[in-house]
Amino acid sequence: MLQGWFLWFILFWVVVLVGLFAIGGFFMFRKFLKVFPKEDGKSTLDWEEYYVDRSLKLWTPESKNLLNELVTPVPELFRPVAKQKIAGKIGQLALEEKAKRIEFDHIIRGYILATPKRDHKFLRKKLDEMKIDVRPYEQLF
Repeated sequence: MLQGWFLWFILFWVVVLVGLFAIGGFFMFRKFLKVFPKEDGKSTLDWEEYYVDRSLKLWTPESKNLLNELVTPVPELFRPVAKQKIAGKIGQLALEEKAKRIEFDHIIRGYILATPKRDHKFLRKKLDEMKIDVRPYEQLF
């Protein structure tokens, strides 16, 4: 009886560990793909860093606070990565428009464009909580 129980215990942990390794490997592989250079010779992460660095002087304390507030629904573990991606998109928009500083409109548009489609439901909920009208940005969803 005890040997049968022990075998099931070992089998359970094998399945759990293989599952956890598969999940971790999936996310590591996705991150690995972002490091590969594209046709222009720069990777997705390189472009994010480029736009963040170039637009750093355009950020005001108010715009930084708004970005921090918008990313609060993201789990703590993934928040820095999400912030980097969103800030990169916001910086790209601001630089393309030759803005003098990052405005509310840049932040909302960049936030929507940088957020995956599957998370737009949570994004809308957060914007509703903050009493931000999404009607002007409906075409971006």
